[in-house]
Order: sequence, then C-alpha cells, then structure tokens
Amino acid sequence: MSEIYFDNGATTMPFPEVRAIMQETMEAEYGNPSSMHRKGFHAEEYLRYASEVIAKTMKVDPKEIFFTSGGTEANNLALIGTAYAMRRERKHIITSCIEHASIYNTLSFLEREGFEVTYLPVDEKGIVSLDALKEALREDTMMVSIMRVNNEIGSVQPVEEIGKIVKAYDPKILFHTDCIQAYGKMDCLPKRWKADLVSVSGHKIHGPKGIGFLYIKNGTKIKPILWGGNQQKGMRSGTENVPGIAGLGKAAELMYGEKKDQVEKIGLVKEHFIKRVLAEVDNVKDNSGEAPHIASISFPGLRSEVLLHALEDKEIYVSSGSACSSNHPAVSGTLKGIGLTKEYYESTLRFSFSVYNTIEEADICVEALKELVPALRMFKRR
Repeated sequence: MSEIYFDNGATTMPFPEVRAIMQETMEAEYGNPSSMHRKGFHAEEYLRYASEVIAKTMKVDPKEIFFTSGGTEANNLALIGTAYAMRRERKHIITSCIEHASIYNTLSFLEREGFEVTYLPVDEKGIVSLDALKEALREDTMMVSIMRVNNEIGSVQPVEEIGKIVKAYDPKILFHTDCIQAYGKMDCLPKRWKADLVSVSGHKIHGPKGIGFLYIKNGTKIKPILWGGNQQKGMRSGTENVPGIAGLGKAAELMYGEKKDQVEKIGLVKEHFIKRVLAEVDNVKDNSGEAPHIASISFPGLRSEVLLHALEDKEIYVSSGSACSSNHPAVSGTLKGIGLTKEYYESTLRFSFSVYNTIEEADICVEALKELVPALRMFKRR
C-alpha cells in the first residue's frame, strides 16, 4: 500500500508547478530584487506577480500584501506591530480561547509588556460567543484578533459578523484574522469582513515552507518589527525570499484557479470519512467544525499518540493536534475550550485532507481504524 497522508493541516505537498517556478528563480532569475540591473528587475517581477495574484484572490490592492517568513511572523507583525503603534492610546486586545500558538504566545508576550488581553469563550462547536465579544469591547480596546478556521477542529468563525460588531462599536479598533487554515480552501475577503489585517502561510496551500504574507489595509496604524534595508516599503526589511514568494504566488493562483474544482471536492472526502467512522467504529466522538479539510475524532479508551503510531505503521499519517505543539505534548486549549473531558481530549486525532486525497484513501483509513481501535483498547484493558 502506498502512503496515505492525512496531515495536511500541518503541511502540504508542494504542487509540481510550485517546485518548477522556484527552481526557475534559483537557477536562472536568482538576482536580488533590490539590485538596479536587469537581474534585479527580473527577480522583482516575481514579487509583483505574486502580489497581484494574491491580491486578486482577496479582492484587495497588491500594495496591501506584505511577504513574511510564514504565518507565525505574519501573526507577530499583526499583533506586535499594531500594539507598539497604538500603545500610547490603547492597551486592550480581545481574542478567543482557541487561537493558534503563534497568536496565544505572542499575546502572552504583550501581556508581559503591559497590555491587557481578554480571551473569549467558545461553545461546544468551537464558535466564539458574539455576546461575549460585545461585552468585552471597551473604550481602550485596540484590536480584536479571531482566527477564521481553527487548526485543530476546523471550526469556522463568523468573521463577517465579528467585523461588523467591532467596527460598529468603534471604527478605530483594528480587526485581525488568522486565515492560515482558511486561505485556499474558502473565500478570504478582508473588505467584506471589515478586516484590517489578515495572516496567511504558504505551506498550507501546496506552496513552500518559510513564506507567508500579511494583508495590511491601507492606512492601518502599524509599526515594523524588523529593521534593516527598508524593503517592502519599510514594513518588512530583509532581502525578499524570491523563490518562496514565487512559489506562494503560484500556489495561490492554482488553488483559486485550475485546482478550484479539486478544492471543492476536499469536503466530500472529509464527509465520507466521518460518516463511515461514526457508523463503523464503536465509541467515537466527532468534534469536527465546518471547514472542508479538517476532521477531529476522539477515540476514548486510547491515547491519541498510540493510535497515531499504529496508523503510521500502516503508512497512514495523521496528527494528534497542532503540529506546532506536537513535539511538546500539552493539553490542547482548543479541545478543553469546547468542553471535552480528559478522556476525550487525550484520545483525539486530527485527520486533515487536501486536493491529493481520495475517497478510496478515506476508506482504507476507516478499515485500518476498524482493525486497530478495538485491538488497542483490548490490549490496554489487559
């Protein structure tokens, strides 16, 4: 049996077209985009291409796209950059209790810097309470940061409603959304959401690792957090990663273009998989949100790591949570946030799908679970 990769929430296989354009920039068009000669001009053309492609997918101005080293840096720039720009006026930030570590840990840093953070609760489906948001807004609120799609369970936040609530209360409050798990799989439209800042990562959409971008609405009050040669209008200094940016642009072009039909089929694989698991594997719980590519299933009576490695032995690759914390086991804030007890959150696996996955692969995985889950539970009882 060939391997089955159901860990696309952690990273995805780059498209062949992505690898090709990256190789082109490394072998032929390897100039520095800041250089004034022809090689530099040709390298700069790749940056312009990627900015225009991405801007078109989001219906924004290409000048509002700033490339970063990935989603983590994009989130750091959004939070720290705006906090430092507005710290004399406001020091209150609102977020949810199920954000990614690159949000949560950045906000923990800002708390140590004297900022105050309110963490909104979510319901059993992982959806933020809009009433709690309304109650949390204050005169000194500087930013609301709520992710579009949760990376562990795939809950989809009502960001359009959140944006309306925030801006109706005070148009000066900035709205940031982490779209790292959403971009490429669904529409990401900052103008419609009234979002000032949107973070995206390349390697979640079959692009390269080490590249991402931050959408910054024109006129947003924000300071850079890296200083140097004033590339990207001084917002993100450092020689641009031309191969990564070109690869990201190509991945975005494909996900919202040629691959769009395949993207729409991802949800069918997920739905088929969940339906069979619930019907054919005893004593399981589905925690999955509405995102088309993420399924979260609890297998009480088993440690998630044990089942993960049993599947790995069959060359089926899944995850026990966020890849960012997988090497440092800890209780998932997301799974606790939706009210799971220890028996359930310690037995949860994430199955995340991509355009490369098929119904047949989902069936093979279900058959493996039907074999492994009862056997491992029996072994544990012994």
